[in-house]
Amino acid sequence: MKPIQVGLLGIGTVGSGTFNVLERNQDEIRRRAGRGIEITMVADLDTERAKSVVGDKVKVVADAREVIANPDIDVVVELIGGYGIAKALVLEAIAAGKHVVTANKALLAVHGTEIFKAAADKGVIVAYEAAVAGGIPIIKALREGLTANSIQWVAGIINGTTNFILSEMRDKGLDFDVVLKEAQRLGYAEADPTFDIEGVDAAHKATLMSAIAFGIPVQFDKAYVEGITKLAGADIKYAEQLGYRIKLLGITKRTDKGIELRVHPSLVPAKRLIANVEGAMNAVVVNGDAVGTTLYYGKGAGSEPTASAVVADLVDIARLQGADAAHSVPALAFQSHTLAAAGKELPVLPMSEVVTSYYLRIRVSDEAGVLAKITGILANAGISIDAVLQREADEVGGEGSTQTDLIILTHDTREGDMNKALDEIQGLHTVLAPITRIRKEELN
Repeated sequence: MKPIQVGLLGIGTVGSGTFNVLERNQDEIRRRAGRGIEITMVADLDTERAKSVVGDKVKVVADAREVIANPDIDVVVELIGGYGIAKALVLEAIAAGKHVVTANKALLAVHGTEIFKAAADKGVIVAYEAAVAGGIPIIKALREGLTANSIQWVAGIINGTTNFILSEMRDKGLDFDVVLKEAQRLGYAEADPTFDIEGVDAAHKATLMSAIAFGIPVQFDKAYVEGITKLAGADIKYAEQLGYRIKLLGITKRTDKGIELRVHPSLVPAKRLIANVEGAMNAVVVNGDAVGTTLYYGKGAGSEPTASAVVADLVDIARLQGADAAHSVPALAFQSHTLAAAGKELPVLPMSEVVTSYYLRIRVSDEAGVLAKITGILANAGISIDAVLQREADEVGGEGSTQTDLIILTHDTREGDMNKALDEIQGLHTVLAPITRIRKEELN
């Protein structure tokens, strides 16, 4: 059969990895796909650098629209990133009848509903395995491998930068700002790390997993997003003493009231496998009613790990080329006409309605009656306490200190109730600093 001809938009880290993996493993890939897959055209503003990667056999242009307009191109791979020109190019490629492969989680999390509808109307495929967790095939697992299941919840370490920072904070006892600078020096964090450390990148990925898991439209605007910038080394240490580790998790969960969609630091029991995922690695835990709990682990970023997912999508398209589009796996796993109805039945819950348990660190004056007053406020709000840890004064402020840290673990409670209780506690004259609140996830 005639090889699939691929046009690549952007040949940076992932683009060059995709080209190299296809070149190196072309015989194996042909055997798997049933036909060849060839990158025959590349668009990149830096044409000289692009030519140095692909050589003389591939046409290199500066204008991405030349790739889309080429009638010989079967699949357009978008690796530009961002919301702007990438969206326009993807929609133009779909309109031109091209299949699309993308690693652009931000684009799909914000504009996925529009893009997937356009693809369905045109009868082409939009594949995006590389958009979530790099080389881990979590999209395929949710869309195909676990399709028999009613998914109950998904929780993942889906940002390598933040996991590296938290691992270093725990291992070396350092605070966030110090470790961030080291992560930037080593290349684990960007010069502007905002999307990573504020949880936005993880929220893009969690939004896509939520839509696939529960058959709802993509709704990034309804995700609760909290990063790791306010975490202190003391919290990492106290969590460890209590048998927990702190991870930035993307969580989506089915409840009787609707769907939870949230990203925030979480205390996870140290005995859980995901709690022991260190460095820049990613891991996703999925709980289904039939299969129980499954874990997916691997590299969440990097040139060839991400390229592995891009090429897997190209192989899927090659296998389906010429088949009726209705027989391909839907972009969000559920048939498109069911998504709108599901969205009405399963709303994404506001964070105030989420029920979980909590870790609280409260810096207080070391005097009689403080603990009783705080526990009384929690009791009046209907919040049950699981454990209390008090750090001696010399561990907080040095010998003779009049301050102490109260560490409180609670049982499950509604976030809105916790917010009200914390507002009241914060107003006490004996509370000397902003309260640290971290949610706790047992993941069992």
